[in-house]
Amino acid sequence: MAKNHMPSAARKPVRLLVTCEHATRHVPVRWRARLAIPAEILESHRGWDPGAVGLARLIARRHDAELIEGGVSRLIVELNRSPRHPRLWSEFSRGLSGAEKEALLERYYRPYRERVRRLVAEAIARGERVFHLSVHTFTPVLDGEVRRGELGILFDPRREWESALARDWQIGLRGACPDCRVRRNFPYRGVADGLTSALRRVFADTDYAGIELEVNQKLPLAGGRQWMQLRKAITDSLAELTDTPRALLSR
Repeated sequence: MAKNHMPSAARKPVRLLVTCEHATRHVPVRWRARLAIPAEILESHRGWDPGAVGLARLIARRHDAELIEGGVSRLIVELNRSPRHPRLWSEFSRGLSGAEKEALLERYYRPYRERVRRLVAEAIARGERVFHLSVHTFTPVLDGEVRRGELGILFDPRREWESALARDWQIGLRGACPDCRVRRNFPYRGVADGLTSALRRVFADTDYAGIELEVNQKLPLAGGRQWMQLRKAITDSLAELTDTPRALLSR
């Protein structure tokens, strides 16, 4: 799009905001005996997203971006689910009393979600657009099905700016990591229930783009040179994406 034909929204500066909903497997002391979550389950992908928080911190440092990390295991309360979603509570926390659930929501869930919403709203009020990157990892095998891909970019195809970012980032990632399979809306649908989809209902497409990055857990769990190279490919391609004017335009 020619510069003199840019929509006014495209002239606004873009603020990168990084979040990591499943950053930790932490269970607060007061809930450990009450919930009795087996260690092997807590340590697994069911308790957190291995490798996600380290990558999120790297991205935030590289781009001087605000980073918000979840402070409790998803088995306590699922920060990436809406209040009425059936998976807000796990099989371990589902049986808690109403008062106990309310205490967890008040201590962990609402402050996290509200902080993200507030930061987006404040940036927009300053005349900025917000590129919200939510960093996750996924298990290589789920319910016996092998998930064939290293990276997934989740977005809402109905939102013009998000679609442009997803398309351009996929191209950049494939260039930076030719051996990686980079797929859009994999291994989940970008419009499924989550923090980004909740924020899309609040903020316009011209002001907010919410993209989830999904990384196959086999890579951070294996570590080594391949994981280091992939981390570099992600940060380098993201830098190129956010530094390229055409990727930040509203198509």
